Amino acid sequence: MKVLVVLAHPEPKSFNGAMYRAAVETLLVEGHEVETSDLYQMDFDPVSGRHSFTTVKDPDYFKPQLEELYATENDGFAEDVENEIEKIEWCDLMIWQFPLWWFGLPGILKGWVDRVFAMGRTYGGDKLYANGVFKGKRALLSLTTGGPAPAYVKGGFQGDIDAILRPIQRGMLQFVGFDVLAPQIIFGPVRLDDAQRKNLLVAYAERLKSIEGEKPIDVGVY
Repeated sequence: MKVLVVLAHPEPKSFNGAMYRAAVETLLVEGHEVETSDLYQMDFDPVSGRHSFTTVKDPDYFKPQLEELYATENDGFAEDVENEIEKIEWCDLMIWQFPLWWFGLPGILKGWVDRVFAMGRTYGGDKLYANGVFKGKRALLSLTTGGPAPAYVKGGFQGDIDAILRPIQRGMLQFVGFDVLAPQIIFGPVRLDDAQRKNLLVAYAERLKSIEGEKPIDVGVY
């Protein structure tokens, strides 16, 4: 299996960093091919603009989607964008490793989506959802929260974690055709001791050993 692991955390020694390394190491030991995108380490630019393209459709008015369509037709994506699109096209499974910030993705990962999920190349026309460009591929969100698990249930202090993740799982991943696996959620790792965190890393590694056989979940619709 070919796996792309995307990390969005600025501190390599964070628990997200540990989860990222556990995933990469486990998957390699299991014989899978692995590509990575450590976005902060790469200094990936999350801001959309003309620098995303080597081609120009309309020099007088910048509309990203029209430029994306034109770049798709004319091999016109900038190198950093093209490299990331090719990784997604290559993989069978994509894993996003990130902390839940402000009930969503870190800005650098959201900007990665803005630039890399390009119209024409990754979606468009009737190539959406069940008929998406990446139909047959799977995606997994692996994330941490600041609060404990009881805060993320219906009626809880933060609300239902499934509802929080739906814009990502439905509106981004399923939108371009990915089947979505059950998220790997670590609630409040900062509140845990070293032994507990180590056990969670071991459990994640064990899950990844059989990830190839997992079935997608129903994330619901709006």
